[in-house]
Amino acid sequence: MQNRKHMKDFVIGLLRDALPDSYLYHNPEHTLYVIEKALEIGRHEKCTGDELDFIAMAALWHDTGYIKTYNGHEEESCRMARHYLPEFGYPDEYITAICDMIMVTKIPQMPKTKLEEILADADLEYIGTNEFEVKSDALYKELQSVRPFYTEAEWSQTQISFLQEHHYFTPYCQETKQPIKTNHLLKLKAGLG
Repeated sequence: MQNRKHMKDFVIGLLRDALPDSYLYHNPEHTLYVIEKALEIGRHEKCTGDELDFIAMAALWHDTGYIKTYNGHEEESCRMARHYLPEFGYPDEYITAICDMIMVTKIPQMPKTKLEEILADADLEYIGTNEFEVKSDALYKELQSVRPFYTEAEWSQTQISFLQEHHYFTPYCQETKQPIKTNHLLKLKAGLG
């Protein structure tokens, strides 16, 4: 347990030190949020303690790649996990499974296991919550820092397309998050009208 706490402090510290200030969405707080939501969803999906630990580990590492690259950050997150996890005593097969979960956060999400479904839903859980507008605005500002000519009109259209194509995988999120997400989509469409 101490090893996990040390690793969590290490990863969050790495993110705090290395991510640009312009990353208003993909930041240490997002990582902590995804861990919290992954555990919440996992508990609702009746995961064991070991499964919850595993999900939290994948959530912890899932966006570390942003330190080095914006596009293809999932692959970079896996490289970082493969580099650092052995130092924390994790074997190759465990690290491979962590990387499989990290890659599921890539859009479009294509999870194959229950744990992958949980992490995929946790990463995008916010779109089915009352935090959607605040987090969406932070993501837009972050994207503008990477793509300075990205307009609000383009962002609105991207959001609509994304919400139309996205779906939750876990019964918990389908039941509790999908209705709120649908309302956000309707509001965005009405805003274009």
